[in-house]
Amino acid sequence: MTSATEPRRWLITGANSGFGAAFTRAALAAGDLVVAAVRRPGTLAGLAADHPGRLTVVPLDVTDAEQCRLAVQSAEAAHGHVDILVNNAGFGTVGAVEETTEAELRRAMEVMFFAPMRLTGLVLPGMRRRRSGTVVQVTSMGGLLAFAGVGAYCAAKGALEQAGEALAAEVAPLGLRVLLAEPGAFRTEFNGALQSSRALPDYDATVGPVREGLATGHGTQPGDPDKAAAALLTALALPEPPLRLALGDDAVSAIRAKLARVEADIAATEHFTTGTAVNFP
Repeated sequence: MTSATEPRRWLITGANSGFGAAFTRAALAAGDLVVAAVRRPGTLAGLAADHPGRLTVVPLDVTDAEQCRLAVQSAEAAHGHVDILVNNAGFGTVGAVEETTEAELRRAMEVMFFAPMRLTGLVLPGMRRRRSGTVVQVTSMGGLLAFAGVGAYCAAKGALEQAGEALAAEVAPLGLRVLLAEPGAFRTEFNGALQSSRALPDYDATVGPVREGLATGHGTQPGDPDKAAAALLTALALPEPPLRLALGDDAVSAIRAKLARVEADIAATEHFTTGTAVNFP
């Protein structure tokens, strides 16, 4: 992306907490330049003061199209261009599919799918001109699998995952990269700021334990965000970075289990699902 001595230029959304904050710290520690896009710029005043000229903080509500445009414009003005976009901003939701209102579902999709896609579209022209750049979509292990109570969240992350896979194929000939970061449970503010749908008693047995577990698990998640950030930087430095980066033991095991279930379903049904081509005379 850049020479060995030239700092990389990052644009990171949701950079004041959780993974965003960890990615920001790791990039700064690596000697890079960061534009941190957050809803409350004042929360990063201290860190910006510690890194004058290297950390620029800009206001961004990712659901605001004009603020997205200005954030990318500010990033390009501050450091000349964007080498790495990290679409990290998001939030947790819990509720059965039937419990989730259309407004709640649209909010999840707006923040965790439409906004990252908008920002991706805004940085791609500059990356294409330079034939260099990486888009990091922070999805989740929930981008590849789902379980009771997280249908809306996984729908948004899954949509971003699939669009990211398509994007990777589209931009690879142009020298651009896409990395889909798929974290499991990490010790971030995610569980402490869950948006919960109104519960229906019929789903107490399936969604109830998930709702309770997510709420009570805040602060005890197994993953260390700083170690996730270190893994991300390691992956970005590989000569051939992977498309997907599962982060955490739980993510690795859960994704492998999902792939095994898919293979089992195919194996159990292929005797009547193959051979369905039209019979030509």
